[in-house]
Amino acid sequence: QVQLVESGGGLVQPGGSLRLSCAASGSAVSADVMAWYRQAPGKQREMVAAIRRSGTTNYADSVKGRFTISRDNAKNAVYLQMSSLKPDVKAVYYCNADVYSSGSGVGWSNYWGQGTQVTVSS
Repeated sequence: QVQLVESGGGLVQPGGSLRLSCAASGSAVSADVMAWYRQAPGKQREMVAAIRRSGTTNYADSVKGRFTISRDNAKNAVYLQMSSLKPDVKAVYYCNADVYSSGSGVGWSNYWGQGTQVTVSS
């Protein structure tokens, strides 16, 4: 069984920074595309940033220049560095990844983390 375990959310003041982390654990062997999504109250979940194993990245227009996605392939982990935060980024942030598992369901599957709350407020 594969789990995506997230950390790093919380409350930050406008203009501040936060770093989200997500690591695939359990029977995870390798990860391909890893991404961060977010869902604000009353809105649909949207992709924030994604990164391939090769390092190729993709960002939502709304976060370009302020957010940076990175990964550690050895740890099957992905990170989201968020800077110059504004109140409009308040949402639950979810990690998503395509993971190869060696467990009972051996092979590639897509997984979601449990979500971590990000709030920007003074």
